[in-house]
Amino acid sequence: MGKLDGKITIVTGATSGIGRRTVEIFVAEGARVVATGRREELGRSLEAALGKDRCVFVKADATQEKDVKAMIDACVSKWGRLDCLFNNAGGPAPVGGIETVPVEGFDAAMATLVRSVMLGMKHAAPIMMKQGGGSIINNGSVAARRAGYSTSMIYGAAKAAVNHLTVCAAMQLGEKNVRCNSISPGGIATGIFAKALGLPPDKADGYAQAMKASMAKAQPIPRAGIVDDIAHAAVFLASDDSSFINGHDLVVDGGMVGGRMWTPHQEGVNAMRKAFGVDEI
Repeated sequence: MGKLDGKITIVTGATSGIGRRTVEIFVAEGARVVATGRREELGRSLEAALGKDRCVFVKADATQEKDVKAMIDACVSKWGRLDCLFNNAGGPAPVGGIETVPVEGFDAAMATLVRSVMLGMKHAAPIMMKQGGGSIINNGSVAARRAGYSTSMIYGAAKAAVNHLTVCAAMQLGEKNVRCNSISPGGIATGIFAKALGLPPDKADGYAQAMKASMAKAQPIPRAGIVDDIAHAAVFLASDDSSFINGHDLVVDGGMVGGRMWTPHQEGVNAMRKAFGVDEI
């Protein structure tokens, strides 16, 4: 038996990276999935690989209300219910200091990162409340918890809004047995970092593997995060195993935001001892 047997789910931003892998693992765990995104060729390839009896691709821009409503309507029309929505769609935000932020870039980032989450919850919530249950998962970030953990301060601010909006919605929807939680990834090797630096999506995704070595030392666990780490966290929050978890931000970062790493800290302590002429204990 799979952990998601019989579950009807939607994953946004499903054409690459975390979203695509989450769809694959959701299906492997027994779910039926509506996968959405803007890149139709990639979405159709995912649908073909998994089979239309398990995965249906719906082209949708998660920042547009009509598209969000259409994708949810398509799910309910095909399978009759909605058990889990993973608001995963995202993208880069303007880089540079606060004095350089272009207003149009700020607005576009807020639409991609925050409005998309609000729209997903807005249109999924009535269905789940009527059913008497469901799970909404929003993709946050460790950049929401600590400044300087993204190439963009606007990205960090947007993800902080996502995490808090998640809690606000959880306080309302929990009364109807609809859970709302977020996942905050740390350094996950995907194309989003290259996109943030200006590479187009079709090229940026190819840099994910090359990033693993440089990201392996960013946290106590000595490897880069991978998309499977987030996908499996999403499986947990989508499943009945997490039925009493609501309004929670699940940080998946190998310990990145836990504090100062042990070895560099001890090297600093020993350097101070040496400078002060104190024998190492």
